[in-house]
Amino acid sequence: MVKLSVNLNKIATLRNARGGKIPNLLQVAIDVQKFGGQGITIHPRPDERHITYQDVYDISSVIKTELNIEGRPTNKFMDLVLEVKPDQVTLVPDEYNAITSNSGWDTIFHCNFLTKKIKQLKNHGIRTSIFLDPNPELVIYAAKTGTDRIELYTGNFSFGYAKKEWNCIDPYIETSEKAIENNISVNAGHDLNLDNISFLIEKIPFLSEISIGHALISESLYMGLENTIQTYLKKIDRIMISKNQN
Repeated sequence: MVKLSVNLNKIATLRNARGGKIPNLLQVAIDVQKFGGQGITIHPRPDERHITYQDVYDISSVIKTELNIEGRPTNKFMDLVLEVKPDQVTLVPDEYNAITSNSGWDTIFHCNFLTKKIKQLKNHGIRTSIFLDPNPELVIYAAKTGTDRIELYTGNFSFGYAKKEWNCIDPYIETSEKAIENNISVNAGHDLNLDNISFLIEKIPFLSEISIGHALISESLYMGLENTIQTYLKKIDRIMISKNQN
């Protein structure tokens, strides 16, 4: 089963635009789970432009499913996640001025650095994931770090799919297969939406988790949050049922 983790960053962005507590981030986290979301993803950045560090503490108290915290493993970030102890931490190589995550780790160059961070997390019983571009060679070095999972950066897949360049999925398949060979589970996230999600899961049915934020929240403006989450879950179910029947 491919799990749907809903990223709440855009809800926090909207709240921060006016200050105060509207929309109420904690209530959205509760509702996402009630509506069928199988996990919550949050990404506190150093400038706290959307999810704040206080948000992390507050949200962790209402999670009944799974909590995935993404971020660059600075000392402050590591102190935070080691205290909160979420179900999963996804290490992302964000530049400080980046509008959004736009690339994965160079696991060859950063192998020793990532190994140390992942050892810290696993010593505290936290599942680990490395944000990764679709490149099988990077998986080999990811395996050396001891990570439990990789999360494929699917931005380039999204751009290719929108142009009907169907072979855009090929490096993702190759990278995912290399991960499975190395006993690493595979997550995916970034620029996924209701239009391209079925194709991704059809081609990589052994994904463990997809993380969706910007598109899901945007689609919810027209469809409503509950209906949007349920539509994602139905698409995932249809693909998985079809694969099992075949």
